Amino acid sequence: MRISMLVSLIRPTGPIIVGISLGFTLSLLSVTWVNESCDSDWMGAADEMLIGQPGSSKGARKPSSISSGTTDNGNVEEDFEPRIVPYNKPAQEGPPKKVFRSKYASTELGIRERLFVSVFTSKATMNTLAVAINRTLNHHLDGRLIFFTGTRNRKLPNGMFVVAHGDERPVPNMYQSVRYLLKHHIAEYDWFYLVQDDTYTQPERLKSLVSHLSMGLQLYMGRPGEFIGGETQGRYCHSGPGFLLSRALLLKLQPFLEQCRTDIISVRPDEWLGRCIIDYVGMNCVEEYEGLNYNYFTMENNMDLRRVGNDGFQDALTVHPVTSAELMYRLHKHFTEIELQRTYEEIEKLQSEIKNVSEVAADGNKSALWPIGITPPFEPKNRFEVLRWDYFTEDNLFSCVDGAPKCQLSGADRDDVTDVIKVAVEELNKKYNPFVQLSAPRLVNGYRRLDQTRGMEYTLDLQVQATTESGHQKSIARRVHLVRPLSQVEIIPMPYVTEATRVHIFLPLTSYESHVALHFLDHCSTNLFETGENAVLNFLFTYEPAEAQKVSTNDVFAEVKAKITAIERRYPSVKVSWISIKTESPGVLRILDIVSRKHPVETLFLLVTADTVLNSEFLNRCRMNTISGWQAFFPIHFQDFDPSVAYPDQVPPSSQDLVREAGHFDRYTFEEACFYNSDYMSSRTRMSGDLQENEELLESLDLYDMFVQYSGLHVFRAVEPALRQAYRNRTCDPRLSEDVFHRCLQSSLESHGSRSQLAMLIFEQEQGNST
Repeated sequence: MRISMLVSLIRPTGPIIVGISLGFTLSLLSVTWVNESCDSDWMGAADEMLIGQPGSSKGARKPSSISSGTTDNGNVEEDFEPRIVPYNKPAQEGPPKKVFRSKYASTELGIRERLFVSVFTSKATMNTLAVAINRTLNHHLDGRLIFFTGTRNRKLPNGMFVVAHGDERPVPNMYQSVRYLLKHHIAEYDWFYLVQDDTYTQPERLKSLVSHLSMGLQLYMGRPGEFIGGETQGRYCHSGPGFLLSRALLLKLQPFLEQCRTDIISVRPDEWLGRCIIDYVGMNCVEEYEGLNYNYFTMENNMDLRRVGNDGFQDALTVHPVTSAELMYRLHKHFTEIELQRTYEEIEKLQSEIKNVSEVAADGNKSALWPIGITPPFEPKNRFEVLRWDYFTEDNLFSCVDGAPKCQLSGADRDDVTDVIKVAVEELNKKYNPFVQLSAPRLVNGYRRLDQTRGMEYTLDLQVQATTESGHQKSIARRVHLVRPLSQVEIIPMPYVTEATRVHIFLPLTSYESHVALHFLDHCSTNLFETGENAVLNFLFTYEPAEAQKVSTNDVFAEVKAKITAIERRYPSVKVSWISIKTESPGVLRILDIVSRKHPVETLFLLVTADTVLNSEFLNRCRMNTISGWQAFFPIHFQDFDPSVAYPDQVPPSSQDLVREAGHFDRYTFEEACFYNSDYMSSRTRMSGDLQENEELLESLDLYDMFVQYSGLHVFRAVEPALRQAYRNRTCDPRLSEDVFHRCLQSSLESHGSRSQLAMLIFEQEQGNST
């Protein structure tokens, strides 16, 4: 009984005990115990035992990391001391060579563009078919499009690159064209497409064909044809439907091109080139290569495009011959509609695949975003990033640009709302058709917001009339959600501008601002004159008639002129000019008319006020944001609040940060402006017609309104952190126009302080009155 109890207790721990015992036993067997002294004699014997005698099998191989510590004669070797080998820079012969690096990484890596298109045209079709090809093909290509002709024309169509060889004969024209490609573009492109100007080419299919061809191929691809007479073996490519030549083939043909010109006699340029390629390269024209087909279609006279339904026409890469530019545009419209419909079908297919795959995901259908394939909505990190929904109806918008609570829908906003309602009803009819037909939509509530990551989102409450198949009608309400996604983002090409342009600064000054101009000159001395900024300062002294009569005895601007004289003595390289203007109206357009006539048309104007604080950063921003014939710049400066309101019972800091407690960007002022004199003069020229009907237009319009209405430029209006104005209790001139006076008054009122600061000030005053 006791034995069984003992066994039951040992059984769980038995394997552990056996394992530990076995481990100690094996460890003891693997260790060699040596009980000898560790003197030098033992070390020598141990070495002999370890190394053994030559030719003897006894002993083990001594590892390379074990050193015996003795020399060949038995003496103990000293410790090893490392020897430092100094690095001597090799002597250079002459100055160091400058390493040449390419401007673009693609040039250094040898990456070439895929496709180069050459079009053969003539003097008779240059302004018709060639222009039509340029409009239907050029902006779809990633590469370059060049027109070859044999006649030199004095006047060429705009936007076309034309190379004239000066020989109208077809074969020499073909020879010169191939020679031009080999000389100028063979190192930049992999494929060359040659076509006549009476051939329509579908650009997307051409790019798709080239993208599936390897860049190292020797290929001659097009519509094959037999040589006339049958003397030459092989097949050439007809020039009518166009043909493709690879870069590798042209490089192989290059040494024999001159020999082809002298030896091959032909009247047709495509036959001449085909014989040259066959004789010297050994390459025939092919219509198909590894499953890729060069599809073409022969156009018949008076063919109705709407009734052509065969696959050869619908899948054609080129259509030939095209007899008129109008037919070229109709073909382009037809094939563009086909490609657009195929794109829509592919989008629907991809959306259905995404929807089917999302059903087996971990979150089920929740993992599929709506709409499928569109960027997910923006997720705000805090309450300041929450996007605002704007409420609207069919007639009014309740989020206006000028801050008004309600304004009438007009222009693009009205077109946007009308289009959204129309699309919503169409989508609802697709969903409920044929059981219910919806009509007569009426917008009850509308909400929209702009999500910069995906597009414009809409939520509509619609009241529609529902008609069933049996004819019963009923008014129902439906809420729909729509998204107008952002299209592909493109980089808008802009003209080149530089920061080296000289800026002419103009300060219109009245008598009640003369004391402020003294501080303006102090800031200019520190920020502009001492740093040597490339700018010229001009004062525009505007005298009223009464002030002009006393200018010799009591000049209201005498102190300012004395300050200018002192600055010119202090900075000999600085010249500050002024113009005295006598006027009863302080309109800025009348003043600029006088200034504009005194300066060249390429002058860059910067219009400022006496409160403006200029610096180099803002002047560079003025140069970069103002483009002649393209863009005018109206910056929004940062206006400081009244220190007694923003910092009550405190000393204002010497350098304030751009925070909402210190000030705000004043969007009611348009007094600072950057523009070129040529743009101002052209705007005033367009304004002359309306000025004859309304002579008060010069007083009612300010500079910003004139550029918006008459310049045709892009008027760039943006906040400018580098432009800051200190607080000053300004008085608006009552002689200004009603709109300008209202904006000045609104700007003056909002510059006192923020709403919370003003509310706190009123609260403290009421608390003080109550006590």
